[in-house]
Amino acid sequence: MRLCLIRHGETAWNAEQRLQGWTDVALNAEGERQARAAARALQGVAFDAIVASPLQRARATAEAIAAGRPVALDARLRERHHGELQGLTRGEIAAVAPRVHEDLQARRPGYLPPGGESVEVFAARVRAALEDLRHAGACVLAVAHGGVLDMAYRLASDQDLHSPRQHALPNAALNWLRATPRGWAVEAWGLTEHLRRSLDDSGG
Repeated sequence: MRLCLIRHGETAWNAEQRLQGWTDVALNAEGERQARAAARALQGVAFDAIVASPLQRARATAEAIAAGRPVALDARLRERHHGELQGLTRGEIAAVAPRVHEDLQARRPGYLPPGGESVEVFAARVRAALEDLRHAGACVLAVAHGGVLDMAYRLASDQDLHSPRQHALPNAALNWLRATPRGWAVEAWGLTEHLRRSLDDSGG
């Protein structure tokens, strides 16, 4: 079984490096172009199922690729909930809440954004969603968010949840995982040849 994971196309908040979390931000014009480019890159792939986060930036990207095929929505594929930090840049967080910013940057175990979701809880729901996707068909597309893809990569590469990120998470890049008897394996990651440009994830 192969799983193609795609982070949604660009939004205005991505361009401003604002934490989006569960805030329902739409694609900007560049994000819409990226979604169409991903659709062209995948037009020859026969997906048995297409699944997306219900947040509109992911849903719209999936619908562009689906080209009229049904898109199932799975709330477990939403971005990490950043609580009161949503809408802020990391610089703004550092200015108003330096201790919170320090905990966020350091990925401290058990750190909980004010009103938000811990990495541990987030990882558990992503793991559950991925397990269900294993049984959705021989070739499945899932469109989600940078944090979700980060968790998927860590699970597939046996990387712990709190170490610094070692992998890129560009908007609308193609990322392939393969299901094995021992779990997930990374087949290809961060493919951007179909895009003219793409922003790396800065945390939501």
